[in-house]
Amino acid sequence: MGQHQANSLRHVTLSDKYALDKTRAYMTGIEALVRLPMLQHQRDLKRGLNTAGFVSGYRGSPLGGVDQAMWQASAYLQKHNIHFQPGVNEELAATAVWGSQQTQLFDGARYDGVFGMWYGKGPGVDRSMDVFKHANAFGTAAHGGVLAIAGDDHACKSSTLPHQSEHMFIGASIPVLAPSNVQEVLDLGIFGWELSRFSGCWVALKAITENMDSAISADINPDR
Repeated sequence: MGQHQANSLRHVTLSDKYALDKTRAYMTGIEALVRLPMLQHQRDLKRGLNTAGFVSGYRGSPLGGVDQAMWQASAYLQKHNIHFQPGVNEELAATAVWGSQQTQLFDGARYDGVFGMWYGKGPGVDRSMDVFKHANAFGTAAHGGVLAIAGDDHACKSSTLPHQSEHMFIGASIPVLAPSNVQEVLDLGIFGWELSRFSGCWVALKAITENMDSAISADINPDR
């Protein structure tokens, strides 16, 4: 009986969070943000869509490790047509993500759409408001969509000022999703891109330290 149980155990590695296509995998909130565009690409493939992803932003706690995690997962991102290009600052990164929604305006587009992800700390949300307002008014592509990940530091643990981003996004007419745990980073992230495509709006996803630094065994089934 003991030998049978040992043989039936699934082999587990730290790469499961990116390598597996379904089941469960251990990951942090930061790593969930890396897995998220892969999930979106998997869902698009099942619908017969030839899409790609574009990620850009500027690091800052609680999103300080996003760029490193993206670079470490570059082989997996490339497999899913996802390009990561960190910005010189948050505003330039947001402008680049805005451009990802304009690919269908020109002849010769290689994809049916490009789904974009911007990330930045709360003060980066402040400095990017002009881009957010104009990009949100411009709208998103039917098979694209934009998710704006805002890292908020309510307690001013690693910031010059305490901040939360809901008020700024409301001012730009951008809806805000607030996941309560790592699993909801994945779940609400997918809902966010679908909402963005349906409404034409950018959609914000709130990221706090409690979620970004915690880790769970998450369900990564794209059909979840």
